[in-house]
Amino acid sequence: MKPKPSPWVRLGVDFGAPGAFLIAYVVSRDLMTATGALVAGSAVALLLGLVVEKRVAPLPLVAGLAAIVFGGLTLLLHDDLFIKIKPTVLNLCFAAFLLGGVALKRSPLKALLGEVMRLPDALWRTLAVRYGVYFALVAVVNEVVWRTQPEEVWVLFRMPGLQLMSLAFSATQFPLMMRGAKLAQAQSAEGDMPAKEPTEV
Repeated sequence: MKPKPSPWVRLGVDFGAPGAFLIAYVVSRDLMTATGALVAGSAVALLLGLVVEKRVAPLPLVAGLAAIVFGGLTLLLHDDLFIKIKPTVLNLCFAAFLLGGVALKRSPLKALLGEVMRLPDALWRTLAVRYGVYFALVAVVNEVVWRTQPEEVWVLFRMPGLQLMSLAFSATQFPLMMRGAKLAQAQSAEGDMPAKEPTEV
């Protein structure tokens, strides 16, 4: 049996490192110090997930490793370019994974979240396209913010801006997910009887 996820552990894994980044920057007003806190927080968050839950979900794992790599390069070379482009690179990778998977007739989002919820295949593809476009737009916005705004503005965009954007976007997709979940439940109850799947994009 897979371990039951703990809400507190999940919050720590998902938001602990960005929270440490913001707190360290507010206290020190130094991006290098904040980057060090991000790297340390990411390592602790991944270790916490492994020790407590015996696993780390794919998205937090990729995000945590990216923070360690780009943060490590920032500290090693003393160049804040790496930590500033990290959201760009990471979100472009997510977008390519999702949109590329749909183009190849795969269901990448279902592979990541299929154990969490049951949805019709057409809806999984719709969500993959929507999230792929969202991640691509986030990458563009990050480039605009760090290139045109003061460091303090970018830090706030990094945390809590990105997290609030993600929560807001996911909230807009919730009604579609609920309709899809009900449709999948109806299909399961009816056996092989055909049912119309939502296909809006």
